[in-house]
Amino acid sequence: MQSIAARIASELAVRPEQVNATVALLDEGASVPFIARYRKEVTGSLDDTQLRYLEERLRYLRELEDRRGSILNSIAEQGKLSPDLERDIRAAETKTRLEDLYLPYKPKRRTKGQIALEAGLGPLADQLYGDPTLDPEQLAAGFVDADKGVADIKAALDGAKYILMERFSEDANLLERLRQTLKQDGRVVSRLVPGKETEGAKFRDYFEYDEPLSKVPSHRALAILRGRNEGVLSISLALGEGEQAAGTSHPCEGLIAEAVGISQQGRAADRWLGEVVRWTWRVKLLGQLETELLGDLREAAEDEAIRVFASNLKDLLLAAPAGPRITLGLDPGLRTGVKLVVVDATGKLLDSATLFPHAPRNQWDQSLAQLASLCRKHRVGLIAIGNGTASRETDKLAADLLRQCPDLQLTKVVVSEAGASVYSASELAAREFPDLDVTYRGAVSIARRLQDPLAELVKIEPKSIGVGQYQHDVSQLKLARSLDAVVEDCVNAVGVDLNTASVPLLTRVSGLNPGIAQNIVDYRNQHGAFRSRRDLLKVSRLGEKTFEQAAGFLRVMNGDNPLDASAVHPEAYPLVERIAVDTGRDIRSLIGDSGFLRKLEPARFTDERFGVPTISDILRELDKPGRDPRPEFKAATFQDGVETLADLKPGMTLEGVVTNVANFGAFVDIGVHQDGLVHISMLSQQFVKDPREVVKAGDIVRVKVLEVDIPRQRISLSMRLDAEVSAASGAGRVGSPAGDSAKARTAARQSGKSAGSSTPPGATLGALFANAKNLKKR
Repeated sequence: MQSIAARIASELAVRPEQVNATVALLDEGASVPFIARYRKEVTGSLDDTQLRYLEERLRYLRELEDRRGSILNSIAEQGKLSPDLERDIRAAETKTRLEDLYLPYKPKRRTKGQIALEAGLGPLADQLYGDPTLDPEQLAAGFVDADKGVADIKAALDGAKYILMERFSEDANLLERLRQTLKQDGRVVSRLVPGKETEGAKFRDYFEYDEPLSKVPSHRALAILRGRNEGVLSISLALGEGEQAAGTSHPCEGLIAEAVGISQQGRAADRWLGEVVRWTWRVKLLGQLETELLGDLREAAEDEAIRVFASNLKDLLLAAPAGPRITLGLDPGLRTGVKLVVVDATGKLLDSATLFPHAPRNQWDQSLAQLASLCRKHRVGLIAIGNGTASRETDKLAADLLRQCPDLQLTKVVVSEAGASVYSASELAAREFPDLDVTYRGAVSIARRLQDPLAELVKIEPKSIGVGQYQHDVSQLKLARSLDAVVEDCVNAVGVDLNTASVPLLTRVSGLNPGIAQNIVDYRNQHGAFRSRRDLLKVSRLGEKTFEQAAGFLRVMNGDNPLDASAVHPEAYPLVERIAVDTGRDIRSLIGDSGFLRKLEPARFTDERFGVPTISDILRELDKPGRDPRPEFKAATFQDGVETLADLKPGMTLEGVVTNVANFGAFVDIGVHQDGLVHISMLSQQFVKDPREVVKAGDIVRVKVLEVDIPRQRISLSMRLDAEVSAASGAGRVGSPAGDSAKARTAARQSGKSAGSSTPPGATLGALFANAKNLKKR
């Protein structure tokens, strides 16, 4: 049996020594970002993606080993651990295989088979199975015994059936063969539960659904499973027609008969044995395997949904920051007014007010005057407008301000406010702004997330940010673990300003926790700004080990040591000093001298601790110290006059922002309070397997309007700007293609078309939006 390290190394295509070294670091408490960045010589330069996989597999395989040990001990205590069984258990590579092998020895409640054995029916079962020429009823007559609970011949034969049925159903090799057959040839079938037509209308695409198990995409799997949970759909596994043993009615019955050596040759017991096979499948194994495989389908769908969520979250967190500029945040509203705040370059609240430019008050001119006054007073450079209710009306107000006051040199940007309400009502916001109304806190969040999306979004639980696919249907433990890893990787990839970072942001830094993060902020408040990284060691509960993990990701701008503003770890400062001495330069003059640094050979400065990978990183960091990996800031421009669905016309070409990416396409905000869907087939002229190959959350794209379904609030878009637009048909619908019916969509799906097919988006629009109904949570 391979060791855990050897197995992971094989899966990652790396050397076992790399895995062993990484495991040792993880066991010592090192974080993935720290290992990826500062221990490249130790791990052989494993990157963060490999390290996250290694960490997850290590957890699974260790759990597997713990379970293997428990099973071996249990069977040994029963005195039933043969050499062959021990070999099979030690060779098992999955938890499923391990549990299959343990099944015959697993302590269980008294079964009908056990009761039959206790009644002395074991010999009857063995004789009929061993010699099918025996007459079942004649043989069973000798086992009738009312005192043992065997009232008659039928009871005796039924008991013998249960004995054999349980014996066959606990054959690990047979179970694996049946499982693989169902995985390969099985079909997921869902049907409407009678009487649920109206209640389950949102699941209508699955009322007559049938698709190969191996091809069901994650979003459809989660949709039908949700339909079952809500009592609207029934789900089953069906198997296609295949070769069957004589006398059986299901392919799996044929596999069981073949595996246990039962065949129909006209002998006295053959019919009875055939019934045992049918019972084994229908009574014992069908429900068990169906539950297991649908569970596997759910797990795979959850993993994919979590992957999509994590990818979208990463893109959102690493979106371009507008930078440390004085920003005016607008949280739009109609009757309750537009909440306005001004924050300084560090996000500190400077001012707040409420405007009433919209109905019913319509104080447009007064609102413009108040905006202009505040912008001049605080020298505002950016205006952040939340994208909720009244967003476009408020955007128009800001546009008027820009036209009337060009001297202010303002830039306005519509910002996603997903999760802002969660932050505004949180304990964190209450501590930060105890005397500020909840509605103004939301405006502060909107302003800050324009300045620095990462620093602000870390204050919100990732699940509330709204870029997930069926996020409430997946394992919340897995989801939280995955999203936390994404946030940690993003924060540490960008780095954190030690003198401005909030407690939530510091908490995500490698090696830190909420308690230490709070201690850092408390120390900063009491003693002023940190002058160096070494000052961190003065913080309560922050020792050398924590300092080692965290220091490289914390920046001290304009401090005593210029290296403290870079990603160079303090442990490598002596190396930088040696490079400076060897090259006849001082450290400050080295920093930023690209031409000189690029001429240096990393191998020239290696020693027993630092190799070429780390020295290469250090030279790149000296070239651009504290460089931000995020892209340059750009803002989308929504088209004037296009503010509601009614303003949209097929053929329009608009600019928008990608808000979410799913397996079947991308959602784009074009400024009409309802995101449009670009189906995967409309993302590019080339075949697209994964939408994220083309777009990611936060991208600014140009799209063409293909279809607008006003009653159902649905917009079909294309990034293929040469895409044809169909003529209008249907009440309230613009550009709806002919033949758009649930039956056509189901037929296309049953024919095996994938989400990446060339099906025109109009033909699948209803189904895709039905699948995506709960995709976005604002």
